[in-house]
Amino acid sequence: MENSSEVISMKARGNKTIDLYTWATPNGRKVSIMLEELGLDYNVIPIDITKGEQHDLGFVSFSPNNKIPAIIDHETGLKMMESGAILMYLAKKTGLFMSQTDRQYWEEMQWLMFQMGHVGPMLGQTHHFVKFHPGKSPYAEERYKNENIRLYKVLNKRLKEREFICEDYSIVDIATWPWISRYEFQQMDLNDYPSLKAWYMRIASRPAVQRGYAVPLNQPVPLPE
Repeated sequence: MENSSEVISMKARGNKTIDLYTWATPNGRKVSIMLEELGLDYNVIPIDITKGEQHDLGFVSFSPNNKIPAIIDHETGLKMMESGAILMYLAKKTGLFMSQTDRQYWEEMQWLMFQMGHVGPMLGQTHHFVKFHPGKSPYAEERYKNENIRLYKVLNKRLKEREFICEDYSIVDIATWPWISRYEFQQMDLNDYPSLKAWYMRIASRPAVQRGYAVPLNQPVPLPE
């Protein structure tokens, strides 16, 4: 592999304020969607995880967990990893998509932690065992598929008579939606969860979401029948 610092420096071109190091995954799409919603100028630096570029020393120097996404904000000098923390940072930086009032703020925080602690990790395991390695561990397939179903039910119940997961469109929706966009990976039928599907389609119709989803591989938003 090429010298990792050279790979990173070659990729990080442009004079925009924020460099986004990302790939076409739910966690990566959280941040590109957020940046599009905020209307911030940013450079896209693809980190091809299928080629192991997340292990390049230049990337690991500011993302020591070897995971995308990560950002460098040249305005503040801050380098950040972890998608949830990046969303909170960008929301605080701009004053958008995260409430400033205690009650609503903490409601958003509990549902953001629900995404970070349950939706992401559990659905990610469904991808691993059900989508990519079927037949390797029937126990794991059943365990994570059942948890996938349970989490869809939690969200479907939450979204009954509610437009967004919390009071307003927020980082909670931005964090959660990309994981539901992998419903096909999870072998889930959104028609079985009508409130969740309606929310999914509302978010999918947003131009910023469509642009952010296309980063960095120009893929279209999946739309259920």
